Amino acid sequence: MKRVISISLGSSNRDHVVETEILGEKFLIERRGTDGDIQKAIALIKELDGKVDAFGMGGIDLHIRSGNRVYTLRDAKPIARAAQKTPMVDGSGLKDTLEREVIRFLDRGPLPLAGKKVLMVSAMDRFGMAQALIEAKARVTYGDMMFSLGIPIPIHSFAVLNALAFVVAPIAVQLPFSMLYPTGKEQEEVKPKFVRYYLENDIIAGDFLYIHRHMPDKLPGKVIITNTTTAADVADMRARGVRMLVTTTPNLNGRSFGTNVMEGVLVALSGRRPEELTAADYLDLLHKINFQPQVVDLQAT
Repeated sequence: MKRVISISLGSSNRDHVVETEILGEKFLIERRGTDGDIQKAIALIKELDGKVDAFGMGGIDLHIRSGNRVYTLRDAKPIARAAQKTPMVDGSGLKDTLEREVIRFLDRGPLPLAGKKVLMVSAMDRFGMAQALIEAKARVTYGDMMFSLGIPIPIHSFAVLNALAFVVAPIAVQLPFSMLYPTGKEQEEVKPKFVRYYLENDIIAGDFLYIHRHMPDKLPGKVIITNTTTAADVADMRARGVRMLVTTTPNLNGRSFGTNVMEGVLVALSGRRPEELTAADYLDLLHKINFQPQVVDLQAT
């Protein structure tokens, strides 16, 4: 049995374990949170290094991207270095492939996107999704300054976003990660903020914890396109009036795992190192597995 484990800086209350079979291979897939403790994450990785088939780096990205520039987060480096034998992935391979495909899938069928108003909570975190939304002719508001830095400046141009990133990103990636993203118990708190931008857009897209962090009490008729959700998250969105939930990764025993976990599964299936895999390799594996986004009508009776 292949084993893929995500070591996450997130809350341990979101931990989950599932056994499944993919392309004839049995998998044990696990998410283990360290409640924001980077040293605990490093210790767990060192303990399991060489004993599992792939690690996912959860709750933190190794890199963020804008245009052709890639920026490495300072706090992610020691986590990545802790794995000496087992491949480590942060989900960026899937964000740049699967999430583009998901947007194209939605646009072709269940959710035509031309002219739709979209709040993309962080485009630098999900560059592939952001580009695909532009290709689909959606009207996108980028919330990177708001959701990552707490600065109430919406951005309505991808070119402006890239120009700001050129100045801001080299500084931001040197900050403690807890200043940029909710970790540990903070992931369980909801403090409504930037409510206007949630309500004036048709779709809210991007990382679920960014979306959840400032979610208003009511989101009537909205569509959320995101990644990792638990059964409790789904029930919460239904109660707030969200109309449709789209998760880019498959539902396994009641929840969708993060892109870092699913990328770890693909690496384990390939038998190759992540640096040896191209976007075409990931797409080929995704097509073989027939990964499909989960599209759920939350208000169906």
